[in-house]
Amino acid sequence: MFGAGSWGTALAALLAGNGHEVVLWGRDETTLTAISRSRSNEKYLPGLCLPERLTVEPNLSRAIAAATEWLVAVPSHAFEELVDRLAGMSASPSGLLWATKGLDPASGRLLHEVAAELMPSGVPLGVLSGPTFAAEVARRLPTAVTLAGTDDGFARKWAARLSNSRFRVYTSDDLAGVQIAGGVKNVLAIAAGIADGLGFGANTRAALIARGLSELVRLGEAAGGRSATFMGLAGLGDLVLTCTDDQSRNRRFGLALARGASPAEAVAAVGQVVEGIETSARVMALARRFGVEMPICEQVRAVVTGASSAGEAVQALLARDAARPER
Repeated sequence: MFGAGSWGTALAALLAGNGHEVVLWGRDETTLTAISRSRSNEKYLPGLCLPERLTVEPNLSRAIAAATEWLVAVPSHAFEELVDRLAGMSASPSGLLWATKGLDPASGRLLHEVAAELMPSGVPLGVLSGPTFAAEVARRLPTAVTLAGTDDGFARKWAARLSNSRFRVYTSDDLAGVQIAGGVKNVLAIAAGIADGLGFGANTRAALIARGLSELVRLGEAAGGRSATFMGLAGLGDLVLTCTDDQSRNRRFGLALARGASPAEAVAAVGQVVEGIETSARVMALARRFGVEMPICEQVRAVVTGASSAGEAVQALLARDAARPER
């Protein structure tokens, strides 16, 4: 397991709790030492007692040598560098699964495109996504997710490893759709936080989610994803989750912006990586590439770059021509 943040730790604990031997690696050796000593990740998941089958390894080479299967859960900006290192340290990887949401910040590519370029030809690839707050997964609260893979056997193997009575995994082959959904929903969650921070109420939130879903579907289908994916767990499920609950970093970032914080101040208030900021640039680049209209995401991008205030962005959306069919 590569990535010792909240999501990586929760997945490592899930796998170990399912009876698998798990090696957890992370960049911060101080955090790893504390995890090993206390058998908990108090920085990201306070109170979670880690299973005995989970061991911590701060040395990447030794972690690779000890693990036959790879699951990556690092922020999107760290994904390419880590996968490149993994591929360079192993002659025959059996496959790569990741639980990273977002697009490659440098190129705007989907992460499976990045992984396919770095990993040896023919190595199975897969992505795990869906409505999953790490703290709730760690507490074994029920949820369901989508695992999309390039190889059906690989996807089913990982689904079996991860599944238990509280964590249900559905398989798919729509990597593009799952990843587009996982990226766009973070941008829309910022919009939901802004709307709620401005006190607009439940009607506005529901309308924003519905219209945001339309934007997600338009871009996702243009990029090769399937509509069923966007109506499922990785699409609508994750979108509703991140737009409506304050466990979402992106939503909390939007709330802070609406209350008058600058983007830098809002990030500091969240205290963790806010994926939607960089993803908003990549999403708008894709929208321009495919000729897709995404007014909500466009206004989010204007706010996070400081080009518009939260109030100005709302007025820009409300001033759009309303005499148009819903699509």
